[in-house]
Amino acid sequence: MSGRTPRLFAATLAVAALALGACAEKTADQPAAGASSATASYPVTVGSLTLDKRPEKIVSLSASATEMLFAIGAGPQVTAVDDNSNYPAEAPKSDLSGFQPNAEAIAGKSPDLVVLSDDRNKIVDQLGKLKIPVYLTPAATTLDDTYRQITDLGSLTGHADQAADVTGRMKDDIAKLVKDLPQRTEKLTYYHELGPELYSATSKTFIGSLYSLVGLTNIADPADADSKNGGYPQLSQEFIVKADPDFVFLADSKCCQQNADSVKARSGWAGLTAVKNSQIVALDDDVASRWGPRVVDLLRVIIDAVAKVPA
Repeated sequence: MSGRTPRLFAATLAVAALALGACAEKTADQPAAGASSATASYPVTVGSLTLDKRPEKIVSLSASATEMLFAIGAGPQVTAVDDNSNYPAEAPKSDLSGFQPNAEAIAGKSPDLVVLSDDRNKIVDQLGKLKIPVYLTPAATTLDDTYRQITDLGSLTGHADQAADVTGRMKDDIAKLVKDLPQRTEKLTYYHELGPELYSATSKTFIGSLYSLVGLTNIADPADADSKNGGYPQLSQEFIVKADPDFVFLADSKCCQQNADSVKARSGWAGLTAVKNSQIVALDDDVASRWGPRVVDLLRVIIDAVAKVPA
């Protein structure tokens, strides 16, 4: 397996110790920067974490959390983000790593809140000994996880109202998108590609749950029936060709330059329904590997593609 798929894998699972190297696109509206909830008062407790005052030096070591923080108007409080947080453009990117966190380097930023997606290298304990508060935002498996993390970050940063606006808008947008889907007597099938090595994601993953919301059937589900791959099985060329998906969604279009032409050129793939019907969809690698507010943009791309197929 090459070094490219682990990069995508890491972003999707938030567990691999390699970096994601994709770019981001401009997208959705964001609340006015710096505005805080009029009702914000401290101390604030979320789970086992209590903050006595509003954090003004936040370090985010999760690309998804960075997007959430800026979306709720807490951007001005963010003083450093990890080397994978490339959205929004104004995020104060640093050489800090979320995959190999270093307590000394993090402490050097004098944070009053650190946001992580994983407790790697026992970093939470290390930062705790330095009296640095930590909030964990594990990789989401459902949209409810995303809403909860946005809500929690809103409470912790003094932007509860803005967080409620963001989640409310997301729920409304998603409901409208799904409502307009045509009713089908037979479900369309799809293959979601994490990398050219043919790693995919099943319906029990976060990205898989979005496709399920659209009413699509995942060809990868049978390949992960024993759950040994945690929802991310590596498929074979033969398996995919036999499954003959109606759609191929590429989450490796930026990192690995995969597109309709490269897919068609693969051995045996030219005869796939997705290829013959020009239903190969290139996704934004970053958006497809994160669980922040831009999941609405991802869902819109998927639904726009599906809506073109006659019911």
